[in-house]
Amino acid sequence: MLTACLLAVSAFAATPAKTPAPIKTSAAVRRWMKGMTLRDEVAQLVFIEFHGGSPNTRSRDYQKFVRLIRETKVGGLILINPSNGRGVQKAEPYALAAFLNRMQRIAKVPLLVGGDFERGASMRVSGTTPFPHAMAFGATGDASLTRFEGEVTAREARALGVHWVYYPVADVNNNPDNPIINIRSFGENPQDVAAHVRAFIEGAHSDKRHFVLTTAKHFPGHGDTAVDTHLNLATITADRDRLENVELVPFRAAIDAGVDAVMTAHVAVPALAPADLPATLSPAILTGLLREQLGFKGLVITDALGMGGIVNGFGTGDAAVRALEAGADTLLMPADPDTAIKAVVAAVSNGRLSRQRIQESVAKILSAKERIGLDHNRFTDLEAIGDVLDDPTVNDRAQEIADRAITLVRNSAGFLPLAAPGRACYLVFTEGRYSTEGQAFTQEVRKRLPRAVLATLDPSMSRQDIDEALQKLPVCESYVVAAFSSVNSGSGTLGLGGELGSALTSLMADEKPVALVALGSPYLLRNYPNAAAYLATFSSVPPSEIAAVKALWGEIEIRGHLPVSIPGEATIGEGIQLRAGRPVITGGAGAK
Repeated sequence: MLTACLLAVSAFAATPAKTPAPIKTSAAVRRWMKGMTLRDEVAQLVFIEFHGGSPNTRSRDYQKFVRLIRETKVGGLILINPSNGRGVQKAEPYALAAFLNRMQRIAKVPLLVGGDFERGASMRVSGTTPFPHAMAFGATGDASLTRFEGEVTAREARALGVHWVYYPVADVNNNPDNPIINIRSFGENPQDVAAHVRAFIEGAHSDKRHFVLTTAKHFPGHGDTAVDTHLNLATITADRDRLENVELVPFRAAIDAGVDAVMTAHVAVPALAPADLPATLSPAILTGLLREQLGFKGLVITDALGMGGIVNGFGTGDAAVRALEAGADTLLMPADPDTAIKAVVAAVSNGRLSRQRIQESVAKILSAKERIGLDHNRFTDLEAIGDVLDDPTVNDRAQEIADRAITLVRNSAGFLPLAAPGRACYLVFTEGRYSTEGQAFTQEVRKRLPRAVLATLDPSMSRQDIDEALQKLPVCESYVVAAFSSVNSGSGTLGLGGELGSALTSLMADEKPVALVALGSPYLLRNYPNAAAYLATFSSVPPSEIAAVKALWGEIEIRGHLPVSIPGEATIGEGIQLRAGRPVITGGAGAK
């Protein structure tokens, strides 16, 4: 049965096109579509990026949005965080909502607003619930916590004026060298990932007053890659049976749970389509597999069309046309929106695409706008934002999730909890010179040990600078290294940057024991097998930093289990369980 199914996918490109059925729409959708030109229809398929600020109305930036929304009539927006060289700048809630109200006011058809709220709204917006990464939820083994995240994410998103959440990540991270999915995935077991994917969707759909559109990504699976598709095209080399039994399992669960959209991956899958063709542009994958074989009826959205996995092989206009030919409904962040629209209009004019094909996707997008109530109210109540965000009870629950995710992989001679935290030196390895990483960790250590010996090192430091910083430390009986290794799009790597890695190796060559706390990727242990103790948090958010300190001091029960295997070091499901409350000795050079 499987072979026949997949042969049908491969043969899809050669199957004659069927006569399209008449488009059935509601009164609201017909009202919005009435009078639309072909160019207007195509523009509805385009989603452009914005940063969530509130630019001056006389600024060039503001006028760009006015033109694209009022004149070009794009269908929606996606919230993206800019970087100023000192880290990612998150949007401020009230400025974000005020800007969206302005844009909605000038749009003829209400705008559909989306965002990659992978850690809840906190991924993009300050002052929202700071949930950890997906893999931390996987480590808890409790899908009800993911359902809770879905509920909160939906409530906060709608309060901000965001209607479409590009989550959950349905990728199975079965490649430890994956530099871009990694902790964004719930784990490497397909059934476990599927359970969390289903739970998030159910949570996000649980309250009709705060309903959001959900998105399973990145189809047909981005977990078994070692290439960041922001930079280049990645390839999934798995055969057809493996795809069916691993990659597609969470997507089937998402479809069964009623997911609203599926986002494509800029990955080549030779088992299903030509080896140089991204899934985003493949009819065999988007229509033959997703639509016809898996039976998905919702929105198909491309991943960002400005990513290297697309632009390195295809022009903006060509990629837009190919994506629609393949079966996509929306064109996310084309490098040049006007060029993309012009190319699609030309493709309809010369017969490459039919206008009915365009109108089918427009009707889906407009139906989604109606489904979330934009036909009745497109504006956000600014005064109500404060009643939703920064809820102490919800924040406490997010901290509890980070606590429960803590997983102890190694604990030689019962090193943890620390018997003498005052005689240890604490090193924080950040991912950037101006990063805020480690601030919560440092503050929590200081609360417990005001005179603790602490040093922060970053990848911009030379090996000489690092050695000098370490030499200035007083005599330490042991070391605790809090090492950040999170997922950053466009970096192409995942690990300790600069000279930090070699410095850690040298530190572990000494006879003094080192406890390595991985704040992010759990795979760090592969490179530092001499660690006396190894603690994984699966996230780099502040609650995970706080949870790590609690675990070091024995204040919380350690009960997490690895949702992934660490080659050569640990298998999936491992995790040393420790009760809380072990007495500790706080004397020593760093004591109060």
